[in-house]
Amino acid sequence: MLRSMTKGMAMDQQGGCDAEEGADVGDRLARAALALAAEGPWDRVSLALIARRAGVELAALYPRYGSRQAVLEAFMAMIDRAVLAGDDVSLAAEPLRDRLFDVLMRRFEALAPYRPGLASILTAERRAPLTALARLPGLARSMAWMARAAHLGDGDPDGPGWLCRGGVAAMFLSVVPVFLADDSADLSRTMVALDRRTKQAEALLRRLPSGLFRRSSAIDAT
Repeated sequence: MLRSMTKGMAMDQQGGCDAEEGADVGDRLARAALALAAEGPWDRVSLALIARRAGVELAALYPRYGSRQAVLEAFMAMIDRAVLAGDDVSLAAEPLRDRLFDVLMRRFEALAPYRPGLASILTAERRAPLTALARLPGLARSMAWMARAAHLGDGDPDGPGWLCRGGVAAMFLSVVPVFLADDSADLSRTMVALDRRTKQAEALLRRLPSGLFRRSSAIDAT
């Protein structure tokens, strides 16, 4: 019995180490990819170049990071973790507008060091819409976590429904152009734009039927 428990604990610890190592490799690749994108056109950045800049052997990329798309998903996950690390349980008591503003502003602050690379990637994706479409599932996952961080859908076992996630995504994406052009030290222009959007979202929610978000979660789960 003791031997079995010890073996199980060792396996759990190994699994935890593997997860941490995987996240570390993903973060290194993500930072390298954004740095290379900032230096030149994203469509000229290969997976081999990313691995070389990150100091990661190609074998370490297999099978999780077999494409640039996978590396960008690792970048989004890295940003998600940075936002969630700043979570404050007292935020749940704040008005919806303040919760949304706090969470999405944390996301923009986490993205700020990578703005030049992001601009390069978005420029390339405008020329390749199918590539941009491939990123939608990753964006949906990120926005689901942002919705959870803003305590949307807390009372629903399924979490935030598609309407919540879509609303948060639309709000975030509408401010991205302002963020990319914002050269202020404190992201003041981004804050103004986001404040405007969160007020609009709150006004819209007040006009929607009660329980709609719960129904959207139920639909999403089927």
